[in-house]
Amino acid sequence: MLRLLDQVPVIRALGGVAISSMSSKGGGPTPSLPGEWIRQTLPPRSAALIRDYVRHVGGDPAWYRGRVPAHLFPQWGFPLAARAIAGTSYPMARVVNAGCRIEQRAPLPPGEPLEVAARLESVDDDGRRAILTTTIITGTKSAPEALFAELRAHVPLGRPGDKNGSATGSQKEKPNKAPKRRPSVPVVAREIAFMRIGRHAGWDFAKLTGDINPLHWVPPYARATGFRSVILHGFSTLARAIEAVDRDVLCGDVDALAVVEARFTRPLLLPASVGVYVTRDQGLYVGDAPGGGSYLEGHFETRTTAHTQDSNHG
Repeated sequence: MLRLLDQVPVIRALGGVAISSMSSKGGGPTPSLPGEWIRQTLPPRSAALIRDYVRHVGGDPAWYRGRVPAHLFPQWGFPLAARAIAGTSYPMARVVNAGCRIEQRAPLPPGEPLEVAARLESVDDDGRRAILTTTIITGTKSAPEALFAELRAHVPLGRPGDKNGSATGSQKEKPNKAPKRRPSVPVVAREIAFMRIGRHAGWDFAKLTGDINPLHWVPPYARATGFRSVILHGFSTLARAIEAVDRDVLCGDVDALAVVEARFTRPLLLPASVGVYVTRDQGLYVGDAPGGGSYLEGHFETRTTAHTQDSNHG
């Protein structure tokens, strides 16, 4: 499977944004919000790309006949989202994907040009870090605005390796500050899938999506960044979790999944063996075990009462 050539437009667009923002040091004026919409018409995603991507993240391509997986949206949406936040003067090289919300309002048809729009919605800057929230809307001529996505990007503002960021001395010294909650899977969660993810999964995902950040597939780079090994893309973790819900909860009815919201809580080092877990209130987790550490925390919503009841049986 070699789909890297399919990603040339994505890589070129992301590369252009990275080059244009290399001189950005942060601390500049906040733009007026929400920002202007950035719009682009893109070619349809190829059937072969969709098939290989779905198989890679553990899904069944037969479930996606006549539709494009909603969780593939970063493949075409990231370049526009990067352009939307590039004008903020934050250091783009330090942006980390913090989480997202995906709302599937209608099936996204394959074989049609994609009409994509993105804009920066909000900036939450506390001096130590900034959270940049971007909206991406995707549709086609026959299904306008079929897919809404919200991306949250985390930008540390201190020196690399400074856990306190750029906080002042008074901000650093908070004697009675409560300890931070350790991200964990609820003890009442039910396992719906167990995944063994190989050390090359980051490179395979990069070939399918165009997200070629070396942190995910170049071990020396990952070690230089402070990790023992490469880490899995957050959106690869999320896509695998969604496919587990599609299989176990929705019995392959991918159109029944209306909303997924997720927060990436810890880096998932490769290779890895982890589970996907759900709770009665439709919580969604990827982690080591009930009561153990989590790498993704979120929830999902289904379209019908019947599917909601089915998802709450465990």
